[in-house]
Amino acid sequence: MSESNFTEVMLFILSGFADHPELQVSLFLLFLFIYLFTVLGNLGLTILIRTDSQLHMPMYFFLSNLAFIDIFYSSTVTLKTLVSFQPNQKTISFVSCFVQMYFFVGLVCSECFLLASMTYDHYLAICNPLFYSVVMSQKVCNWLGVMPNVIGFTNSLISICVISSLVFCNSSIDHFFCDTIALLALSCMDTFSTEMVIFVLAGFTLMSYLLIITITYSAIILAILRIWSAVGRQKTFSTCASHPITIFYGSLIFTYLQPDNTSSLIQAQVASVFYTIVIPMLNPLIYSLRNKDVKNAFLRVIHRKLFP
Repeated sequence: MSESNFTEVMLFILSGFADHPELQVSLFLLFLFIYLFTVLGNLGLTILIRTDSQLHMPMYFFLSNLAFIDIFYSSTVTLKTLVSFQPNQKTISFVSCFVQMYFFVGLVCSECFLLASMTYDHYLAICNPLFYSVVMSQKVCNWLGVMPNVIGFTNSLISICVISSLVFCNSSIDHFFCDTIALLALSCMDTFSTEMVIFVLAGFTLMSYLLIITITYSAIILAILRIWSAVGRQKTFSTCASHPITIFYGSLIFTYLQPDNTSSLIQAQVASVFYTIVIPMLNPLIYSLRNKDVKNAFLRVIHRKLFP
């Protein structure tokens, strides 16, 4: 059938969670609580790092960038999801859908490469402490902070270009936000070439992330094993084990690197909850509760407020 026989889709319907109307109120309250906690936690962590001079170090520079990304990352998905829980509010325009997908894909890729930069920072601090201050200059930190966004949003732009060229014969997105695999499932065209482009881009991002983390953490573990003091080994290992990598990376690779990911939209929807809503909330908790410098900086701020 020719593409001209299809009516142009101007609106999409986000039908995620629509099969369980009895859970709409509960899910709305749960997502709202998580979103508010995410914004307050990441914003508070960013302000704390920027205002406390003792946290003006490369490690916390990357951490503040991560918190900044998580705020916009969570807002891109969660705000529209909260609106879609309201009656007759599940529609999203064609342009808004692709704008949401552009920022979502760009921020996901940016977070992947930023976490890789943070892992490299840990590697230098543990394996080459004498050269750490020389290598991790302000210029290098700025470069490692900017490049993840450049690579991430370049990947996103390519994804948007190839998906927006498709013809859609269905307007009901079986997801709670505009995701690439959900839109591919709506196309009337042969999407094999488009799926291959998405697969290559996702594979490049995730495999690069995995390669960097595998190499750096292998070197870190070897360096830790060479530490004679058991207390020193435990302290060093707790420092580099604070990344919530397993859930974030595992849910991404489960969603985007399956051979036929359009046939498992329900599983992808469940996995998406973790890396779009849960992980941005966990990041400030993990990095603040397990970091003595952050806790001490918070206590200093409280002390200055109570005893100016």
